[in-house]
Amino acid sequence: MRFAPPNPLRIADRASGLNAPTVRSYNERLVLSLLLQNTGISRLEIGERTGLSAQTVSVIVRSLEQEGLVSKGEAQRGRVGPPTIPLSLNPEGAFSVGVSFGESAANIALIDFVGQVQYHAVHPYPALQESSGGLAGRIEQGLLTLPPASRARVAGIGLAVPDDASTSHHVRELLGRDLGDIQASLEARLNLPVYIQNEITAAAGGESLFGAARSLSDFLFFYLGSRMHSRLILNYQIHSGRVDLSHDIGLLRLQEQLSEHGLTLDDIGSETLPAAVDDLYAQWRRTCCCRIVGSVRSLLSFVSFKSVVVSSYAPPSLGDSLCSQLHEELPELDFLFGANCIAPKAVGAASLPYHSRFMVQ
Repeated sequence: MRFAPPNPLRIADRASGLNAPTVRSYNERLVLSLLLQNTGISRLEIGERTGLSAQTVSVIVRSLEQEGLVSKGEAQRGRVGPPTIPLSLNPEGAFSVGVSFGESAANIALIDFVGQVQYHAVHPYPALQESSGGLAGRIEQGLLTLPPASRARVAGIGLAVPDDASTSHHVRELLGRDLGDIQASLEARLNLPVYIQNEITAAAGGESLFGAARSLSDFLFFYLGSRMHSRLILNYQIHSGRVDLSHDIGLLRLQEQLSEHGLTLDDIGSETLPAAVDDLYAQWRRTCCCRIVGSVRSLLSFVSFKSVVVSSYAPPSLGDSLCSQLHEELPELDFLFGANCIAPKAVGAASLPYHSRFMVQ
């Protein structure tokens, strides 16, 4: 079974490039890693950050341009010397598919090379079991939304799987097979490499690569789903631990309370929200903040970090409100709501092929 790297391998800023022709593949990964982390940097900046010679950088950038992975911006004038040309990843240079497994449905997301979601669909497990193509057929539907020429640029498929034993068993029962069998069947049918990673670690990696944590080397990551989970990221490395802050602060309980009033999470923040529901939501938010603040303070006794990222599929209004309240409790820290609001675990899974194929390992 092919497992994806456990950490967001963003080390271009602290790695040294080698100029020997035999390691050109490593150098290309180094440049791509830097461009994944930064938008609009010049060849000179690439050389300064990686230690590669100007000639080596030029050869690599030219090759990546020819492959369609890198694009040039408009020349920046007004400085001493020749104008600088900013370089960025070409959004259409590569694509990737991510799949996450929820309690009752699978999320499928197709992203481009800069993490923008090009396709997203939710498929209940009974529908996956009944359809002739199963999960592979649903992924093919997403791939068919790409122009024919772009389908050859799909880097692979990532699967974000739960680590809880009972949940994994539940997923296997709903899908009717083991995850290893799913991986093998997907690779055989779609002719694409398939990578597997824990769902919370994948979500943290996606937020680090494409989202609010893109510029952060150290931060505490919370995933607010049906339950709350966390990961600690230090020096770009994800430290995985079994941290479950309990059921009462997850979205599942809040959703159940809202459904009793005929409402959903999308109704949060509405001016017409009934007073009783508004009180329920305020109580849930206070409980959630209390538990998160307690966890943050405990970790600050052992490690140092300045930022906390909260990721969720919840509406941004809910996430922003929660982060504002957390900042009031701990004003010395920055609380950021994740940028990947559309199926963040699936988007994180879709980043796995990029880590394996384009980044320094």
